[in-house]
Amino acid sequence: QVQLVESGGGLVQAGGSLRLSCAASERTFIYYAVGWFRQAPGKEREFVAAVSWSDGNIYYTDSVKGRFAISRDNAKNTVYLLMNSLKPEDTAVYYCAAGFKRSGSVRAERDFDYWGQGTQVTVSS
Repeated sequence: QVQLVESGGGLVQAGGSLRLSCAASERTFIYYAVGWFRQAPGKEREFVAAVSWSDGNIYYTDSVKGRFAISRDNAKNTVYLLMNSLKPEDTAVYYCAAGFKRSGSVRAERDFDYWGQGTQVTVSS
């Protein structure tokens, strides 16, 4: 059972940047696909970004392309989400996820098996 702990959320003005971190409890994390999702108030949780395990392909939802960057440091069992040019509509609780999926894209919640508790990101206008 992998435990994921997010950090780095906070309050930032529009146009600013934040870097979220997600630390995993086990070394086997390096064999998982990893991703970030978010849930805004009154909305369903949505996909943000992910890295597949098998081929290292990176996926982003259209609304964050060119602004967000996902990366992983296997030596530190950590995945990051660098968020630039933040907008008020990026305000949400951000969740880290890890999964066993070995092939194909990783964009859906069903592709992931472990979830963190979430970290709040608030972007003021």
